[in-house]
Amino acid sequence: MKNVMLELTRIIQEVALVEKPSEQVQLLVNSVSHVVQADVCSLYLSNDEKEMVLLASHGLSMHHPVKIPKGRGLVGWVANSRLSLNIEDAATHPDFYYVAQTHEERFHSFCGVPLVRQGAVIGVLVVQSKDSVKLNEENEAFLVTLAAHLALILPDVSLTTDANKKNMRYPGVVGAAGIAYGKIQWCTGSRLQDVLEVKSGDTEVQLSQWHLLVERTRKDIYADKNALGNVVSKEVSGIFDAYQMLLADPMLSERVETELRNGYALPSALKLSIHYFAELFSLMDDPYLRARSEDMHHLGNKLYQVWLGSNKSEPVNAEGDKIILIGAQVFASDIANLPPGTLAGVVCFEGSALSHTAVLANALGVPAVMGVGEIKGLKTDELILVDGNTGQIIRHPTETVLNEYNRLILDAKMLTSQLSNLRDLPAITLDGARVQLFTNTGLLADIRPGLNNGAEGVGLYRTEIPFMMRQSFPSEDEQVEVYKTVCQAYATMPVYFRILDVGGDKQLPYYPIKGEENPALGWRGIRFVLDNVQLLMTQVRAIIRASGTDVDLHILLPMIGASSELDGFLNTLDDACAQLTNEGVLFKRPKVGVMVEVPAAISLLALWKDRIDFISVGTNDLSQYLLALDRNNARVAKRFEPVHPAIIHEINRITQIARDCQLPLSVCGEMASDPVAALLLLGMGVRRISLSSDKLPRIKWLIRAVTTEQAEKFLHQALQFDNAEAIRAQGEAILRSAGLQNLIKPR
Repeated sequence: MKNVMLELTRIIQEVALVEKPSEQVQLLVNSVSHVVQADVCSLYLSNDEKEMVLLASHGLSMHHPVKIPKGRGLVGWVANSRLSLNIEDAATHPDFYYVAQTHEERFHSFCGVPLVRQGAVIGVLVVQSKDSVKLNEENEAFLVTLAAHLALILPDVSLTTDANKKNMRYPGVVGAAGIAYGKIQWCTGSRLQDVLEVKSGDTEVQLSQWHLLVERTRKDIYADKNALGNVVSKEVSGIFDAYQMLLADPMLSERVETELRNGYALPSALKLSIHYFAELFSLMDDPYLRARSEDMHHLGNKLYQVWLGSNKSEPVNAEGDKIILIGAQVFASDIANLPPGTLAGVVCFEGSALSHTAVLANALGVPAVMGVGEIKGLKTDELILVDGNTGQIIRHPTETVLNEYNRLILDAKMLTSQLSNLRDLPAITLDGARVQLFTNTGLLADIRPGLNNGAEGVGLYRTEIPFMMRQSFPSEDEQVEVYKTVCQAYATMPVYFRILDVGGDKQLPYYPIKGEENPALGWRGIRFVLDNVQLLMTQVRAIIRASGTDVDLHILLPMIGASSELDGFLNTLDDACAQLTNEGVLFKRPKVGVMVEVPAAISLLALWKDRIDFISVGTNDLSQYLLALDRNNARVAKRFEPVHPAIIHEINRITQIARDCQLPLSVCGEMASDPVAALLLLGMGVRRISLSSDKLPRIKWLIRAVTTEQAEKFLHQALQFDNAEAIRAQGEAILRSAGLQNLIKPR
């Protein structure tokens, strides 16, 4: 019996080493033909017209393009039925369709298996032989298994033929909205991850070099900041300040010095230390926290470039051509080194929408697409189009495509100008309903963008970062300094601090939680801090001390699902307030609210009304628990829909409970940044929402362009639908009628 995984791994590894797409697919069919010992192996892929296009073949003639009409022939039969077909003589089958130019009359047997991805047939893999003999059961089973694996990996293997080089599209994720095109400039500086782990014979010399490197890097980051400071001032300032803070963190220095004393050379110690901290974040499901892994890698590469003494390079296109920076990662220094006005866009093979590269691109107003995967064959000065609205890039765009995108660029410029005028205006509907717009944040570098976009407070401050960036629990005084920065930035505005939310996907390096078969349902959130009440007491005291008497302080309890958990926290808060009073500290007792993330909390809200001051709906986790879907799992993420009927009904129930109990309610989470979902929340009576800072202007525009009557009518209609598609279609129709069509995300 063949080892399926061994053969599959071998084939894919061989294909990955080939540069040209046409050679990749040819090697693929040659290898499969050899494995199953067939005279012919052909790969057909479905095009936009649902025709089956012969992309590559071992054994058939391909002197002319071969397209089998939709549903025709044995290939069409396999695609339509989604079943395998294994027969002795293809010509005798009633659905046989002869393609003369392939000279397939020489081959009699036929075995075709469908390639299915996310429920859709994307192609058919076929093997044929000269003998009129069915493929044996072992080889058929192998082919079926192989096809199932191939359907999953085909998007990662470049399968576009050399003959079809126009408008080649590569999907990624949106890093920064907008559209631009220009010539490619590569970011190919030496990377820390390529450093070999070698030992050094002189620890003291290495330690001295480390301290010198920190100072040189600090100055270099400052120079990068100044190079861009006049362009985007405050936003960029926060990003570079974040790198300075990471660089100054004693935990990083301590880790590097530990590795140096273990005998490693400085570059090796840097690599091990940066990897240590980056790995903490990269394993997390929370996209915001996972993006911090990229920040660590960026800082590590910056340190390495400075150590090499080659952090600056001569830019190409210095004559002023519009350029697109592209590479595995694009660093702030790459951007700072460009001549002013030449950067058109950014493309990263790696990375996420929440990385500082994306934040910087947003601040500069240039589109960015992240995580497109490695694209082979790209050449310097090649024209490329970056569509940051849909998260894709287009190689070799035709004149027709460029003209259409130029129209979209003009529309976007008009929208940006319009939204900038709304910054200092309140979010009030056409019929006078006032909505408060808060921002979600967690890093000090994220504070200023929220203020610049008109945030009226912090609706969710994630307190995990100070705990996760260390090798031990932070002291009360250390926490006070971090929280005080947030409180001072937002002065008398409302600030909602979420209590330490670790466990599950967010692990502390010095206190790992192991042995849980299902971490999402395990020891996390409020459960963790109540079992470690000494940590909770320290954090509560630090938050209260940092806020003083002026800040409108709120404390959020994450993942709460039982009365005993609420009572446990309130008892701790009482003790903390009593201690601070006895110590002579002046403070205001914070308001306490629960985050509705665990579905069980919904039924308990009315019973808690006399013990809490407000309710906050955490839509990210609540939606995932309601739908049993992990939106960060690529295999099921397509099924995640913020306006799923179940989510709408449950959040509507929560708002009704809050109204009956006369409890203030806010909504935080990415759902609030979805225009259709925001309309529904408005119809439910939600008047406080918290979202990412860059989404604030668009949601404010929406609120100011509609009436509550429109939103309430839409909600009533949505509650009658049993599918998200109908809800979204109805919501988008309302957006169009209100002149908000630019808020509709292309699908």
